[in-house]
Amino acid sequence: MPEPSLSRTAAQLGLTSRRAVLRAGAAGAATVVAGALTGPAYAADRAGTVRAAGTAGTDLGPAHPDLITGTRVRDLTGPAQTGQFAAPWTDLGIPALCPDGTMLFVCGDTFDGAGVGDTDWRAPVGLRSSSADLGSLVIDGSVGGSHAEGLVPEGHVNGTTAIPSDVFTVGDTMYLHLMRGVIYQTDHTDFWQSTDNGETWTYLCQFPGDQYGGQFQQKSYAVADDGYCYVLSSVFNRDVVSDLLLHRVPQNQLGVPSAYQPWGYADGVWAWGNYPTSVTASRQWGEICFRAMDGQYAFTWLNMDVLSIRAQVFPLPTSDLFGTPEQTVIVPTAPGSETGNAVASPYGGFVLPGSTFADFNIAVSQWYDDTDYRVMQYRIAGLTT
Repeated sequence: MPEPSLSRTAAQLGLTSRRAVLRAGAAGAATVVAGALTGPAYAADRAGTVRAAGTAGTDLGPAHPDLITGTRVRDLTGPAQTGQFAAPWTDLGIPALCPDGTMLFVCGDTFDGAGVGDTDWRAPVGLRSSSADLGSLVIDGSVGGSHAEGLVPEGHVNGTTAIPSDVFTVGDTMYLHLMRGVIYQTDHTDFWQSTDNGETWTYLCQFPGDQYGGQFQQKSYAVADDGYCYVLSSVFNRDVVSDLLLHRVPQNQLGVPSAYQPWGYADGVWAWGNYPTSVTASRQWGEICFRAMDGQYAFTWLNMDVLSIRAQVFPLPTSDLFGTPEQTVIVPTAPGSETGNAVASPYGGFVLPGSTFADFNIAVSQWYDDTDYRVMQYRIAGLTT
């Protein structure tokens, strides 16, 4: 049954503050937790000593930002697109190619009714496109049929929710990573799998919310062809400055927390099994997306200072990200002034399966008022590889 109206609890749910962070960008002061990584193998001078002693590189700066362009292809969600599934108001839309060839979009906080926070709060939900062709993506189904249902149990007691950070496929199995608790106060994260194209999900394991000072909360998985998944992680809180950590895990042990092996710098060398060291400069991270594609790796993220969605392209999971150019693919603008790759209150930026670096498509979320809350498809041109 749909939940009663939630409009009077919007402040409790953190909706107002979450939107304010997006609208303000990184104008406010940030809390710093990067110093939480103080183990014996931690190198403090990440941008200097660590990079120089690890993989060689210099600060290359942005790569031809004037050459990157973007086009809004279509709205993927909204009253006209997903209202028929009782999901007119939803965000994130993390895309994954299902084993049966369809596309699943896993969304975050989802509502029915007149706008964000109104009625029938669910998270996460699964919306589908029966076609995975990037030229014809249309949400024409949902997990739950005419009423998109929550993919896993989440009662939203005292304002808790289940925010997806990634969904991906290995062989005939799909995996889903969720951040649980009151928004930006992650109690723990948990991991689920599906063997029926995302229709039902089975619990695998959970990770403590305070692991590595909270910097193992938000995770994104790159499925490599060497039998591993490579995992980038950060704090899940846009107001907090966080390191970016790298782990690897065998693809047949994704649900075994002890199998996640950190990448770190110690005794003059980088190595797997060392205490984790930040692989790039600490900052305020929004959503992150890490993918293996076209024989290389793509990393996209919401950058809070300044507000933008950025991308890096590099050859190996252990490449030097300090020296890899950061390419801005989405820039912010005011509502009503959107054109090209300028988006009002953008976030997300998840790489759509089937993308190439020459035809790079991302799912971009937007939220600036209670009825402008959606997922959109953007095509980006001009990435330097």
